[in-house]
This record gives sequence, structure tokens and C-alpha cells, in this order.
Amino acid sequence: MATPVRTRTSTPPGSLRDTVYAALRDDLMNGRIGFEQRLTEPKVSARFGISRTPAREALAMLCADGLLRREEVGFAPVRPSIPVVRDLYELRLTLELSGIQRAITNPAVVHDRDALLAERERWRVLRADPPEQQPGFVVVDEEFHVALLTAAGNGELVRALTAVNARIRHVRMFDFMVNNRIEVTIAEHLAILDAVLAGELTQAHGLLHRHIGESLDVVLDRVTRAVVAMSMASEQE
Repeated sequence: MATPVRTRTSTPPGSLRDTVYAALRDDLMNGRIGFEQRLTEPKVSARFGISRTPAREALAMLCADGLLRREEVGFAPVRPSIPVVRDLYELRLTLELSGIQRAITNPAVVHDRDALLAERERWRVLRADPPEQQPGFVVVDEEFHVALLTAAGNGELVRALTAVNARIRHVRMFDFMVNNRIEVTIAEHLAILDAVLAGELTQAHGLLHRHIGESLDVVLDRVTRAVVAMSMASEQE
């Protein structure tokens, strides 16, 4: 049985809201809703046979994810900018690698071992019973990267990474729609943690660099496909 995705800030699910949210998110990320199509509370309510309250909440969640933007009338899909995604990934890479690099450069910088041991245990549990493929796993993944950087002891780097994460979350969701990406991610996270805990910082630096780069490759491929599909859906309206 797959482990349900649990984040450090998980709240009890609201059944109707979450069902609608998941269905619309799947439509958006698979290109089934065109860029010119507008989602409104009445349309969503009618489609799912629900009241406006769960429809409104689901649309608000999709806005928070960055998949929808509020328009004068209703909500519209956000068109991802590939150049911006590349730039933000470059910034993300620089921030995350800095956490390890500063420990390589300055022997006085030591990672918080207890925090990393706790993080490793968390990911070992996930390895034993991986959750099913789902875009929402991006939040769990973010928590790993923030924890790793936090353990390096520079709070400003962590704050900058948190801001970058918020801006790329809507495209990073695509990373976890591909078969085995969650299992691969878990294995790579554990390898990075093992290297840092063993003091093999140069190895950890290389593993982290490759891990983020592979994520970018998957994201760009999936985002490009979705953009094409959404453009075609708009033309057919």
C-alpha cells in the first residue's frame, strides 16, 4: 500500500474541494484546458454537481499553486515561460549548491547532523513504501531541499530558496507526473544525505547538481508538451 503524501503542514482534506482540485489540476497539467478557456465558480459547480463553496476553494488552491490566475471574469490557465523557468532553476541551483560549497570552502561550517539524520529517517520511511505518482509530491520534495540547506546554517540562503520554490512550484509539479520519478527522487535524496553525513561533501555537491539538473530536464519536457496541448485546445474552442 502506497504511503499517502504527508507534508509537515498537512491539514485534513476537504472531500469535495480536494476532489475538484485534483481533477482540475490534472486537466490543467495535461493540457485539456485551453489558455483561452475561463473557469468560473458556476461552471465548476455545474460540472461537478456541487455548491459554489468547494468550487471556490478549489479554484483558490489552483491559484495558490500558480496554475490559474484571476481574470476580470473567472480564472485562466497560466502560460509557463520556459526562459523564466530556466532562470529560476539556475538561481535555485546556485542557492542549494552554496549550502554545501560553503562547508567545503570553510571547515568551520558544519551541517546540523541531528537535523540531517532526522531527514534521512523520513526519506527511508518513504523508500520503504513510496507514495503514488502525483504532482502534490512537489511539496514533500521542497521540504527536503529546504531542510538540507537549513542544515548548512545560512538563514538568508534558506529564505531565498523558499521564495524561488514558490515561483517554480507550478512547473515543478510536472516532475512528479512521470513514472518512477518519485522513487528516483527518494533514492537520490538519500544518496545526497548519506554523502553529507559521511563528510563526502564534494560527492554530495555533484549528486545535488545532477539531481536538480535532471529535474529541470523532466520539467521542461512535460511543460512544453502541456503548453502545446493547451494551445491546441484553445484553437479548437
